[in-house]
Amino acid sequence: MFRRRIIFIGIVGLLLSQASCLPTLVQKTEDKSTPESFNTSTDTVNSATISWKNYFKDPNLVALIDTALKNNQELNIVMQEILMSNNEIQARKGEYLPFVTGGAGMGVEKVGRYTSQGANDANTEIMDGKEFPEPLGDFIIGANVYWEVDIWKKLRNAKKATALRYLATVEGKNFLVTQLVAEIANSYYELMALDNQLQIVQNNIQIQQNALEIIKMQKASAKVTELAVKKFEAEVLKTTSLQFSIKQEIVQTENEINILLGQFPQPVIRSSNGFVDLVPDSVYVGIPSQLLVNRPDIRLAELELAANKIDVAVARQILSFSRV
Repeated sequence: MFRRRIIFIGIVGLLLSQASCLPTLVQKTEDKSTPESFNTSTDTVNSATISWKNYFKDPNLVALIDTALKNNQELNIVMQEILMSNNEIQARKGEYLPFVTGGAGMGVEKVGRYTSQGANDANTEIMDGKEFPEPLGDFIIGANVYWEVDIWKKLRNAKKATALRYLATVEGKNFLVTQLVAEIANSYYELMALDNQLQIVQNNIQIQQNALEIIKMQKASAKVTELAVKKFEAEVLKTTSLQFSIKQEIVQTENEINILLGQFPQPVIRSSNGFVDLVPDSVYVGIPSQLLVNRPDIRLAELELAANKIDVAVARQILSFSRV
């Protein structure tokens, strides 16, 4: 009896010594401190809290953004990833419940007639008035029940990490929407600027053509030489080539917008007449601490960091118990 106690104490001491030899993982905490002012300004008004529908007043631009939010391919892919993350949360919730599996089987056994068992069965059945042995049926029905008790919080931590990643995918969607709205607005106003630039170039072509006609009349009256006529013709051709270059840029910008909208190449409806008179709204940046609240990419990184911390905790528990 005393010898058994010594062996038991030795085994416990050996397990404790192995557990104490586990490597310690160094964990660093993130620095969330932010300054209270930004460029000596403490104004908390921030333009990021304004909806894009209230920020952009052009109805054509608002219609383009609405179309992009419905048809953009990358945004639709992200929405499907959000659904996948939601289903993953449901799967993690189901791991708390017991698993019940069932099965059924059926088989038939028939021995050969010219074997020892088959001949014996045949003789028995012939005695009963039958000619051939009947096959033997085999039926089985079973059920298994499995329920994992979450003592070490492995399932709860996995569910929490999955929920954080789901929230991260939502923030990823918000970040994509922000980029999409910014790109469409930038391309739209660039398109309006190109329209006005094209109008100016076309007016210059008309002026240069009038000047060319005047130079030709002066040459006819021997006031200038042919060199002056050729010079004005070169200026007209140069400005005309610039006109075609601007038209090509307009088509390229329209194609970029159509790609973002998820539609085939087509003209973009716009009103470029009042572009010169457009006055942008005042942009307020606020204070640096508001970046953590208003920027989706920062919130995405924060949620991913929290989920990775939980994964590290789960892996540490599994490592500890596997060593023990």
